[in-house]
Amino acid sequence: EFDVKTAFLHGDLEEDIYMDQPEGFIVPGKEDYVCRLKKSLYGLKQSPRQWYKRFDSFMLSNGFQRSQYDSCVYLKFVNGSPTYLLLYVDDVDP
Repeated sequence: EFDVKTAFLHGDLEEDIYMDQPEGFIVPGKEDYVCRLKKSLYGLKQSPRQWYKRFDSFMLSNGFQRSQYDSCVYLKFVNGSPTYLLLYVDDVDP
């Protein structure tokens, strides 16, 4: 088990998403401008889906097979022995 605080910061976005300029970073004279996101942000509703798609692609490219019964279970045989990876994401702060 490990805790990843920045996992959602590396997700690529498939659609254009804009946000208001963050407080403290507003460009003088351009207060009505918005920012176009290049990467996912924590708290963005698309973040978990984009993160999972990237994770899934990585696992499949490394020889794992996704379970047909549970999309968070991966299996790979190494020298005839099964290796299982079970993915669990808890997005609840303690």
